[in-house]
Amino acid sequence: MTTTAADQAPGSSSASTPTPTGTVPSGVGPGVAPGVAPEPPDENVWLEDIYGEDPLAWVREQNARTEDLLEDAEYAVLEGRILEVLDSTDRIAMVGKRGDWYYNFWKDRANPKGLWRRTTWESYLTDSPEWDVLLDVDALAAAEGVEWVFHGATFLRPETGAPYRQALVALSPDGGDANRYREFDVDTRTFVDPAAGGFDLPTAKGNVSWLDADTLLVASTAEDLPRTASGYARTAVTLRRGEALGAASPLFEVPEAHMMAVVAHDSTPGFERTFAVDYVDFYNRSTFVRSADTWVEIEAPTDVNLSAHREWLLFRPQQDWALDGETYPAGSLLAAKFDDYLAGSRDLLVLFSPDAHTSLQSWSWTRNFLLLNLLRDVSSEIRVLDPSMPASSAPAVSAGGAVTDSASGAWASSLLDACAPLHDVNAYAVDDEDEGPADGGAGDDFWLVATGFTTPSTLMRGTLERAAPGSAAEVSTPAVSTGVVSRHAQVKASPSFFNEADYEVEQHFAVSADGTRVPYFQVAARGLVLDGQNPTQLSGYGGFEVSRTPAYSGTVGRAWLERRTAVTGDAGEPQHSRGGVYVVANIRGGGEYGPGWHRAALKENRHRAFEDFAAVARDLVSRGVTSRERLGCVGGSNGGLLVGNMLTSYPELFGAVSCGVPLLDMRRYTKLSAGHSWIAEYGDPDVPEEWEYIRTFSPYHLLRDGVEYPETFIWTATSDDRVGPVQARKMAARMEAMGIRNVWFHESLEGGHAGASDNRQAAALQARSQHFLWRALAGG
Repeated sequence: MTTTAADQAPGSSSASTPTPTGTVPSGVGPGVAPGVAPEPPDENVWLEDIYGEDPLAWVREQNARTEDLLEDAEYAVLEGRILEVLDSTDRIAMVGKRGDWYYNFWKDRANPKGLWRRTTWESYLTDSPEWDVLLDVDALAAAEGVEWVFHGATFLRPETGAPYRQALVALSPDGGDANRYREFDVDTRTFVDPAAGGFDLPTAKGNVSWLDADTLLVASTAEDLPRTASGYARTAVTLRRGEALGAASPLFEVPEAHMMAVVAHDSTPGFERTFAVDYVDFYNRSTFVRSADTWVEIEAPTDVNLSAHREWLLFRPQQDWALDGETYPAGSLLAAKFDDYLAGSRDLLVLFSPDAHTSLQSWSWTRNFLLLNLLRDVSSEIRVLDPSMPASSAPAVSAGGAVTDSASGAWASSLLDACAPLHDVNAYAVDDEDEGPADGGAGDDFWLVATGFTTPSTLMRGTLERAAPGSAAEVSTPAVSTGVVSRHAQVKASPSFFNEADYEVEQHFAVSADGTRVPYFQVAARGLVLDGQNPTQLSGYGGFEVSRTPAYSGTVGRAWLERRTAVTGDAGEPQHSRGGVYVVANIRGGGEYGPGWHRAALKENRHRAFEDFAAVARDLVSRGVTSRERLGCVGGSNGGLLVGNMLTSYPELFGAVSCGVPLLDMRRYTKLSAGHSWIAEYGDPDVPEEWEYIRTFSPYHLLRDGVEYPETFIWTATSDDRVGPVQARKMAARMEAMGIRNVWFHESLEGGHAGASDNRQAAALQARSQHFLWRALAGG
């Protein structure tokens, strides 16, 4: 692995007459096992039957009601404008290199389910590349009668000098996380017939890796293979061509209480290794490498993320790591020689150490260099590290004339001059397994993807080379301090979808309840009038160490920033119009400042994420940007839990809430879909001591009579097998039964956790959320 992120049958009742409030359904409430926290009465457990006739009838009734409200003429225009963005044929077709070809997956109006295709580099550089279509997913779905959703392809490494030909294509029947893996021949553009020995694995959750041309490593829940309490694969097997999955040889197993088993083979020539990972939970894992038909554990604390590249082993601790008298801080990046470490050496090199403003987000190896993607106060910074040159021996002045900077640690470090303030820029390898530039290969080439709230995304490509000592070579972009020369140039640029020049981006800091400064981005029209009357959409996430960074969105531009509401005078006469303000909050629980920022809002400290978000809301009001009546919030998944808590614990701050694919019932979340896998993030509600704090952020249990709640839109997808639709259903049903006004619900049948399987579904989903917020906050 060369690119690594800094580190996811109830009873039934009548659809129109749910179980009466206060009734305790079977298996809920008193009678639970000793030592297990009791479950509060739940009148809506019948809605947990995801595909039950009565629950789906309730869903259809709710959908019709919501569509009647939202899908007016203005909505139709909005949906069409969003669909234009999503279907635009001018947007960047991002590619991945395999051998001599550049592969892309593409959706547009003519191909809603998409095309898997490839082209040459020379053709890709043109304005109209010639694409070789390998798989038409729309045609496949029509031929097989299954609504297939393409989830990627994994190639078998060919013999040296041979082209890439065999791939495993992952297809989901409904957009959920469970995939069917089918062997595909890119030369014949056909699936390899299982009758002729082609691999075809049943739909299930898990992962698959090529061991060789006739052998797969498979972790799966298919064919009654054991699964963990989280619903993921518990075992892995070695599957040989022509063999049934159920008859395959066992390879690796994890305890049922752990999250999942993963297996993978690294086929890098000269560094072939087979790995297995026992994911104990979201943040703890044990990693093993195969040696002489046995598994050897790579000794490290379970909260240290490991990754390998050729002779190197990298470590990123989630908490401070004390080892042999040294303490390595959380969020640092360390390196050791792979074989030396397994032999017992603990001589670790510090490649990066965080500070109060800077965190490591991800890293990517080219063949000979290491790229670090950093955030400094939520703005991107990229460094290039050279393993061949210790920092102490770096030249005083680089070829570009820059002063030495070895701030990244043991290896000489370069600052890549490619990051504008308040932008998100990421660097990653084009093909680290290709030959190096000296041999005419792309092994040290890298992609740069840059974006900002008002900057359409651009794709650049560059090359890293070591400058000859004393070289005065002219370079377009020098990587400072190591003698590494970096040249990069723009390859593609996304089109503009709104008039970005009319808007400006600002970064502000709110002060949370405990005094922590919380950054947030504000995107608004230039010359914004600070009279408290601007319709404002506040977005956040705050979990799982996920960072919210600046990103261009034609949808937000068209659906929010450019929408207008009239401003009238005292006599009601029209004076002018104003657009929306878009705000992104970088609250704790995320990864903007590394693992410490994330861990500050784990489990019993979850309230800090909500306090941070509330602080941003108050700061927007105190600065005169908006008011309670004009302020709405939006979030999905863990962000749905966030805005669900805004609804129930901070209703006085918001005029509207858009809550998508959410966690809301935190007493039963571990029993629903993949919820058990998130205990490390939220806690275990079955444990009485933990339920005591979890109940304080369980929106389903925090609803109260007599409270003036904001207007609320809750949306989800039937096929979401990660969070599932159940919690959204139950929240909406309870709010309606309590007589809370202006509560709306919509459930898409397809789309999985994303809520949409194609661009039209995505446009409809986004249009409903944006139109709901605009109607509620701007009055139309």
